[in-house]
Amino acid sequence: MRIKFLFFILVIVLVGLGVYIGYFFHQMPPIYGFVAEGAIFFLLVYLSVFYQRIVKPLNTIGNGMELLREQDFSSRLAPVGQYEADRLVNIFNRMMDQLKNERLRMREQNYFLDLLIQASPMGVIILTLNEEINQMNPMAVKMLDIGPVPVAGKKIEQLDSPLAAELAQLPNEETRVVRLNDANVYKCTRSYFIDCGFKHPFFLIERMTDEVRRVEKKAYEKVIRMIAHEVNNTTAGITSTLDTVEQTLAAEEGMEDICEVMRVCMERCYSMSRFITRFADVVKIPEPTLLPVSLNGMAASCKRFMEGMCNDAGIALQLECDPAVGEVKMDASLFEQALVNIIKNAAESLMYAAEGQGRGGHILVRTQAPAVVEVADDGPGISKEVESKLFTPFFSTKPDGQGIGLVFIREVLSKHGCSFSLRTCDDGWTRFRIVFPKTNLLNSRKK
Repeated sequence: MRIKFLFFILVIVLVGLGVYIGYFFHQMPPIYGFVAEGAIFFLLVYLSVFYQRIVKPLNTIGNGMELLREQDFSSRLAPVGQYEADRLVNIFNRMMDQLKNERLRMREQNYFLDLLIQASPMGVIILTLNEEINQMNPMAVKMLDIGPVPVAGKKIEQLDSPLAAELAQLPNEETRVVRLNDANVYKCTRSYFIDCGFKHPFFLIERMTDEVRRVEKKAYEKVIRMIAHEVNNTTAGITSTLDTVEQTLAAEEGMEDICEVMRVCMERCYSMSRFITRFADVVKIPEPTLLPVSLNGMAASCKRFMEGMCNDAGIALQLECDPAVGEVKMDASLFEQALVNIIKNAAESLMYAAEGQGRGGHILVRTQAPAVVEVADDGPGISKEVESKLFTPFFSTKPDGQGIGLVFIREVLSKHGCSFSLRTCDDGWTRFRIVFPKTNLLNSRKK
């Protein structure tokens, strides 16, 4: 534009010069005026050609630079009829075609990758350079269980989620298997990708709960079957022999003490057999038969059943039922046994903590709409170290615990499709929360 402006100033000067020469040479012989005017006319024609060959191509190239600056890759430059300039125009147009195709390819690739991330069965969390959340796919939102709340711009440790707390402690370029208090197991990876020379961190979360449960169940099923087989065979032979000896010695005089010892040994063998049978029952949990059952009625029934044990221990057992909770499809016998075990665990936790302290404690069984059951106690709570080992086969914090109670509860709730968690909250209460899936809900409500 600047060259074009200077060119027009030059044309105006030449025109003015021609007028001045025509006036100056008016008193002179006409031949001089014609020569001067011819020279000026020739210069104007030359400047016109100069404009077509130099100024116009430069102006066209300048327009192309403006298109590049504005990133308008859809427009093209028209040839100007000058060989050198048209070569530049052709090169520019080919470059614009390549840039347009590259941008289109990048957009299609980014769109495809975005669809892939959104549909991925793995949780993906992409952070900014400031370690703030930039993007989170639906699976990550589901795994973190944070609901439809805005997370962009937040730090990962600011999210109210146990899994987010574990991710915040994960070092860069490291993979760790995390077991949460809801019996879920996740494989978490923190890494980064390079963009414009900067490292952008991200998290990958893979749910491994089903795989770990299958492996654990296969392992402890094999161990329990082997132990049960050996113990039952051995105790059966021992009790049979002891019974025969006891009957033989009973006919003799002065053998009462020995017979009593025999009976104690047989009772011990029977106790051992029942002990092993309890382990075997864990691997023989039947598939639930789902029928409509009142959730409030189920909670009330379990509360009445456990009242005697709690009263003897000085524990206050309370029930709060939400009248909006209706019937839920469940296997009544299996779920009742699981809920009784949960209340029993809470009571035993309070009893162990009360030894030598004279305190009873409180247990609250509560239902919430649409279909939630919660058992809370104000006992000593669960530490972070113990929390990560909950629902692990044969792990127990009780001195005489066998480590199968929570495994049984986990299997029953999983067969019902329930989501659940066990943890000590900030208020000091330990809560076992069970949420039934929407597929188990019924439209009818208990009146």
